[in-house]
Amino acid sequence: MSERNVDSRRGFLKTSTAAVAGGALAGGLNLGSARMAHAQGSDVLKVALIGCGGRGNGAINDIMRASNSVRLIALADAFENRVEGTARRWRDHGDFKDRVDLPDERVFSGLDSCKDVLETDCDIVLNCSPPGFRPRQYAAAIQAGKHVFMEKPCCVDAPGYKILVEANKMADEKGLKVVVGFQRRHQRSYVETMKRIHDGALGRLTLLRGYWNGGGIWIRRREADMTEMQYQVHNWYHFCWLSGDNICEQHVHNLDICNWAMDAHPVEANGMGGCIVRYEGGNRGVGQIFDSHFVEFTYPDGTKMYSQCRHIPGCWNNVSESIEGVLGNSNANGRITGENAWQFSGDNPNAMIQEHIELVKSIQEDREHNEGWYGATSSMTAVLGRMATYSGRIVRWDEAVEKGQTEFPENLAWDAPAPVEQDEHGDYPIPVPGRTDPFA
Repeated sequence: MSERNVDSRRGFLKTSTAAVAGGALAGGLNLGSARMAHAQGSDVLKVALIGCGGRGNGAINDIMRASNSVRLIALADAFENRVEGTARRWRDHGDFKDRVDLPDERVFSGLDSCKDVLETDCDIVLNCSPPGFRPRQYAAAIQAGKHVFMEKPCCVDAPGYKILVEANKMADEKGLKVVVGFQRRHQRSYVETMKRIHDGALGRLTLLRGYWNGGGIWIRRREADMTEMQYQVHNWYHFCWLSGDNICEQHVHNLDICNWAMDAHPVEANGMGGCIVRYEGGNRGVGQIFDSHFVEFTYPDGTKMYSQCRHIPGCWNNVSESIEGVLGNSNANGRITGENAWQFSGDNPNAMIQEHIELVKSIQEDREHNEGWYGATSSMTAVLGRMATYSGRIVRWDEAVEKGQTEFPENLAWDAPAPVEQDEHGDYPIPVPGRTDPFA
């Protein structure tokens, strides 16, 4: 760790209001004390995937390409058809067939299939299930002694953030390695730019901007005989308890870059947003998230970050960051203008593979590596922004962490009541700024 990151983490630990008090492994995932994964001296690292969607399958591809030492030995998903399809895909994959060992007894399905995976002798868990499940599954994996690749966002609410903090402490105590799917942190053009920003190329930072504006995302329709819980997990992006809304699920990348540049997280947020077109016409009754958010974040020193994310077709699209300082500005990704103008050149390998290279090497070399800390803070930054846009109020970090309520269901089962239900018109409740309480 750099001195900057060590100081940042110490400050983070000192100021955090997190306390899980035994609730970190809620949902039946408390596995007790488990052995540390990966015997020192062994060249083979056994990998298990939790969450067999597109990102999960992508993570398998990335880690298999990152190292020949990796073997895929277990899969889990809430849905049987999805996990079985993933098993067939990788058993028959021409590039990796000799590094895939997936007997039927290590292919698990169901809402509690995470527990089955963690009882295998895997060394690494790829945590790629919908974000709402992530904090509890991450905590369970760490308690089970597994190294973890965790997709972003790492949480969708303040209680999930608290679980992450406690799990991160446990990972440090156990010497476990954690990588988070903020791949820009492993992209050389970003890394080299940030080095220069932190060394003073822009001078004092005065304004940051982040954008994730695009046309929209997929919709998965309700299938025959689905319970309400099955439908919501199936169509997870469209429910806050599962995705955290688009400010958490996608825009968190840009918020993480701004936090990285500032070497801090915001202390308050105010914002606006709404659901204007997402559930019009044939999409009525599909879900409950906003299609636009704008947030003004304030950092401890008063610096502002302006944040935009939108899912509306036919509008201005932009996915980028902008860092401005008294000496110039930067796109954070290979370019600085002003007094210390600079342009990145050289190799810029696939960052989604590079993050897995880092995970494997940190395990093999047994060196400290825990990205769970900035995974937690940047994810909570997105949650803070959503609390501000949903409510239309100024929301402060400490109050959000202390008072923020869980989005997760008390009883997680296919036949249990879902966290939100349709009204008599078939619509799900959508937050209304000015009426929605950020702490309710």
